[in-house]
Amino acid sequence: MLGAIIGDIAGSRFGNKRMKSKEFELFSSHCHFTDDTVMTLAVAKALIECNGNYEELDKITEYWMRRLGRQYPRAGYGYRFFTWILSGEHNPYGSFGNGSAMRVSSVGYVTKTIEEVKDLSYKVTYITHNHPEGLKGAEAVAVCVFLAKSGSSIEEIRNYVNENYYTLDFSLDDIRDEYEFDVTCQGSVPQAITAFLESEGFEDAIRNAIALGGDSDTLAAISGSIAEAYYGIPKELADKAVTYMDDYLHGILIEFNDKFGFVE
Repeated sequence: MLGAIIGDIAGSRFGNKRMKSKEFELFSSHCHFTDDTVMTLAVAKALIECNGNYEELDKITEYWMRRLGRQYPRAGYGYRFFTWILSGEHNPYGSFGNGSAMRVSSVGYVTKTIEEVKDLSYKVTYITHNHPEGLKGAEAVAVCVFLAKSGSSIEEIRNYVNENYYTLDFSLDDIRDEYEFDVTCQGSVPQAITAFLESEGFEDAIRNAIALGGDSDTLAAISGSIAEAYYGIPKELADKAVTYMDDYLHGILIEFNDKFGFVE
């Protein structure tokens, strides 16, 4: 899960700038956490509170999304999502935005079977993103995290995505020059997954994603979440990333790691 946060922070200073190179300072004074970090931790907090019984995960996730969203109102939410946070409405709004995919990584870390991944991914997603593409994007990322955590090879992960979610018939070099800012799941999740698949290490996955020149923080959050499960995170990057978080958000990360047995 920290992998998603590192990707978010590293990508935050680029926004929709067309960064097309992997040569950049990973962390700078202009970096900050965004809504990707806040909502990733909202889902993680809901999983913590369920304490192994996920029957009401959807309701608990909705509560924590609203609570943290209101606590961090300037984190950079999309208009429709922030309207949902403030409105108190309990109905999803048909979104296929990539917000569903950037926040789901913790599901892949706590589950024990593919079937459980899909079930929990649906519960934390449909409360806002009930469009088929929004649901698919989140599930694809959660499954990739699960497979990476469980020891699958990069080719096995690629094959599973090809067979069940997206046709990954392109390389980053094929699309980089023409790729533009895209906040849809269908226009960013396959690209973020490919950034991981073509990587040579955790940091390289983050750089691959940012160098596409799109929705940098979210692309890197998605790629980083899978890369963490596959490679782990170098300690110096983990230590640096948490300095961008406040004590409250860092506390949720610590609580999640303590409960589910992760060391970061």
